[in-house]
Amino acid sequence: MEERIRKLIGKNREWTNFDLAVSVAEDRIVTLSGQVDDWQQVVDIGHKVAELKSIRNVVNHISVKGQETTEPDHSEAIRHALKSGKEECFGCVIIGAGITGCAIARELARYEIKTLVIDKNNDVAEGTTKANNGNIHPGVQAKPGTLKAKLNLVGNEMYTQWAKELNFTLKRPGSLEVIYDKKEWRFMKLVQVLKQTGIGRVIPAMDQVMKTPGLQWLSKEELLKLEPNIKGEPLGGFWMKTMGLVEPYEVCLALAENAVENGTEFRFETQVLDLLTEGNEIRGVVTNHGVIHAPLVINAAGVYADKIAIMGSDEFFTIHPRRGAIAIIDKSRKGFLSRPAGTRGGKESKAKNTKGGGASVTPEGNLLWGPTAEEVPDREDKGVKPEDMDYIVGLGTKVLKEVQPSEIITYFSGIRAADYKEDFIIEASRKTKGLVHAAAIQSPGLASAPAIAQRVVEIVREESGGLQEKSDFNPIRKAPVQFRDLSREEQDALIQQNPKYGRIICRCELITEGEILDAIHGPIPAKTVDAVKRRTRAGMGRCQGGFCGPRVVEILAREWGTDPTAITLKGKGSEILSIDSREGRQA
Repeated sequence: MEERIRKLIGKNREWTNFDLAVSVAEDRIVTLSGQVDDWQQVVDIGHKVAELKSIRNVVNHISVKGQETTEPDHSEAIRHALKSGKEECFGCVIIGAGITGCAIARELARYEIKTLVIDKNNDVAEGTTKANNGNIHPGVQAKPGTLKAKLNLVGNEMYTQWAKELNFTLKRPGSLEVIYDKKEWRFMKLVQVLKQTGIGRVIPAMDQVMKTPGLQWLSKEELLKLEPNIKGEPLGGFWMKTMGLVEPYEVCLALAENAVENGTEFRFETQVLDLLTEGNEIRGVVTNHGVIHAPLVINAAGVYADKIAIMGSDEFFTIHPRRGAIAIIDKSRKGFLSRPAGTRGGKESKAKNTKGGGASVTPEGNLLWGPTAEEVPDREDKGVKPEDMDYIVGLGTKVLKEVQPSEIITYFSGIRAADYKEDFIIEASRKTKGLVHAAAIQSPGLASAPAIAQRVVEIVREESGGLQEKSDFNPIRKAPVQFRDLSREEQDALIQQNPKYGRIICRCELITEGEILDAIHGPIPAKTVDAVKRRTRAGMGRCQGGFCGPRVVEILAREWGTDPTAITLKGKGSEILSIDSREGRQA
């Protein structure tokens, strides 16, 4: 097998000047090591090897010449934690408070198991989740036969019940694939014929498209009737009606709050330094705040999931960070587009740095352009380059007329946690009992989250020998007040009950002090400016916090009984105010 892999790589003439070592373990895990000239080669070689159906996955230790990195040494911190005497016991520890970890926490909250969720950040949804485009994909884009494809379809359908119980905003306008290319249009017409004859069922990708619930083919006239602002002369397209739209951090928070209300605990700024094992069994987690004993650990650590697996003596995959940039358009364009719209055919859909994105829309009505997709070596590299913005603008303006780049009010990026098989990893460790992986969760991870959580809980049931349901589990999470959406009469009544709802803090989004106070004192308290923003939308409007930012800092400092200089944007190291020692005043 090793020689076969070397020959496979050697056939690519673009990969020159590299030194490669290959080993294949009994469990069909391929480990690659050596050096190459650039990061894209590292990723491309990993992907090429992962295409072999006979292997389980790829561990990629190839480095770039001159850019070798070393893992942080936590040995002293681990010794300190073990000697600190700070020890607690739980039935289960979930590592990661993103959409995957919070979904699992909420599902586990149905059962009699003492669960703790820990995250190195200072809030839920601080990683990949907050930088997601919020699309609940219908299931047509995932590769047929993958776990992604299966859980995407199931998860999409489950979102309706989730939204009903957890009271977050879910809209289902569907999404459009707009066809401009004549060859693509002829192919899609052929697909329709094959669907009618049933022949298409023997082609996996075609069968998956045809089985997508709510799929409707559209003529040019039907397409433009749905979205009159589509640009140019489209030939037609198709409408995937089950596509949903959510604010991903709102969903994540709703899951976490409902889990807390049902007995789950959350700890933030808690970094995992090591996993405790005895023999081949999990015994707990060592953190920067002490030791947590638990017979069950769920690895939902996002871009660091492979590092957690190594701590558990179960290295069988490698995460390669994939950065995606997104731009948000001013709300003055609200209503210009009602549903996500992308293209089929043409150079854009075949580009390596996108998964076929285009113009989308948030539940609030803002246009959203992107995402891009770029392989980067740094798991914390969330920068946005000028070329990213150029590409994003190209995606949006390809399908929409009139919208200008000058209407962008903000942009950001997130890191997708991709492995080399490009599929979800949801399984109990084959080497360490009590360790469960929910890893390599990238798009469509948001859409699949309900199904992922159910699958993980079934694994936990098997690992623990059974789970006892709670008799008092409450699936309902009360919806937070959204003053801007109330009628005048409802607003007046609310202000009569609490005058704080009558003080507007964020003018752009019409957010009141009462809503901010609700966020600060909620089940998962908001302690930073960004945490307030994600819960209330204060700072998400046109001025991006220019007006309301100082007032939010003032309220946070008052409610937490601290000096304004202690208030941060998103945790330690992001303090907003400082003291100018030369003049003794805040700067």
